[in-house]
Amino acid sequence: MRLRRPAFLVLFLAFSVFLTTGLPGEAEAQSGEAGIELDEDMLRRSLALFSGNKDLQLEAIEEIRQSGRKDAIASLIQARRFLGAVPQIEKALIELTGEENADSWHEWMLWQEAHPEIEPFEGFDAFKSIVFQRIDLNFGLFLQPGVAHDIRLEEIVWGGVIKDGIPALTNPDLVGTESAGYLTDDELVFGVKINGDTRAYPLRIMDWHEMFNDVVGGVPVSLAYCTLCGSGILFETEIEGRAAPLVFGSSGFLYRSNKLMYDHETHSLWNQFTGKPVVGPLTGSGIELKTRPVAITTWQAWREANPDTKVLSIETGHLRDYRPGAPYGSYFSSPDLMFPALVKKEELQAKDYVFALRSSGTEKAWPLTRFAGGQVINDTAGILDLVLIGDTATRTVRAYRRNGQTFQQGEDLSELRAGEAVWKVTEEALIGPDGAQLARLPGHIAYWFAWAGYLGDEGEVATQ
Repeated sequence: MRLRRPAFLVLFLAFSVFLTTGLPGEAEAQSGEAGIELDEDMLRRSLALFSGNKDLQLEAIEEIRQSGRKDAIASLIQARRFLGAVPQIEKALIELTGEENADSWHEWMLWQEAHPEIEPFEGFDAFKSIVFQRIDLNFGLFLQPGVAHDIRLEEIVWGGVIKDGIPALTNPDLVGTESAGYLTDDELVFGVKINGDTRAYPLRIMDWHEMFNDVVGGVPVSLAYCTLCGSGILFETEIEGRAAPLVFGSSGFLYRSNKLMYDHETHSLWNQFTGKPVVGPLTGSGIELKTRPVAITTWQAWREANPDTKVLSIETGHLRDYRPGAPYGSYFSSPDLMFPALVKKEELQAKDYVFALRSSGTEKAWPLTRFAGGQVINDTAGILDLVLIGDTATRTVRAYRRNGQTFQQGEDLSELRAGEAVWKVTEEALIGPDGAQLARLPGHIAYWFAWAGYLGDEGEVATQ
């Protein structure tokens, strides 16, 4: 039975399942503005999975199984995560999918990702909204009946925290190098320099916050750091036609083991890796955040190259264990993913690091192992001639235009040679002996699975 209903009646119907077994009458259901399509029977069954009443749950599972409807598979997979290994759910999933080898929520999610042709029933968006609002009512800001989206709603998963449960740092306090005694020389930092303004954001702090909103060198930026993807990407947040820069936070949701961030203005969800809105009011707007260069390097190397740098204060206003590796140390040292995502290309292992070039639609990845011991690589990406300077040990890679020149390492990684000419390596450009400059190109470090999953079909991969 499919009816068109206004959003508030869809939500009323959904909540009513948890209170009574009755449904609104036909006249009431069809009142108000049309606009939301709803498969009433399947929504009722799906919500009954989360009723808390075991008899109602088992009855709903059996009705779904007997219906033979594949568009209810997503509801069962959602229930599989939160209700655990209920034998009746496993039986229904096996019969509806024909898959007998999946025996965990993780594996069922991988099966679902591999079968985009199976779409959920009309009203699944209402189901998803209600289920997640039982965790945090604020999740209703992101997911509502009829919400615009260009990713599969059934693949959005809860990351284990509420909205802003991983708090972003907005205009955080910065200190000089003399006040950064909490850092050791070999600790890693995100290094950013724009228009002469130099900043360091230690990973030991950003592991807990995963996002900063700041203004560097007069440019509003956000560092979107997905710890699960190993990627910290620096985005410009000023968008043409919008009155103010966007400010971002962590939604609490993931998509294919990638952080879904949100903007405070519209509560649209954004893919952290692509910088595009994927759920909510800005979906389909054509907006894509511009990337800026960011480097991972040691505090000592950054400080020595940039003695005037400012660094994030450890006094963030939040109570966290800011010891290095405290929140994700075991994840970083494991080859396994924490949340389900297919690894679509097999050139590398899922959590091998790559350097990802993100320049004007030119996407290319280099395995970080190519920079072992400190290397200079002359290469191309699309029509770009570029040179990369990197060191595997510190996850440090920088890319610059080279305009046909061939570079070699100088006395150290702070300079390059092109023939007899010595070029100075800076954060913003290569500077030649005559003052000529070759611009830095935007890029960042990431795990292979994330780059391959989001950019692999569009980009190139450097050979090993």
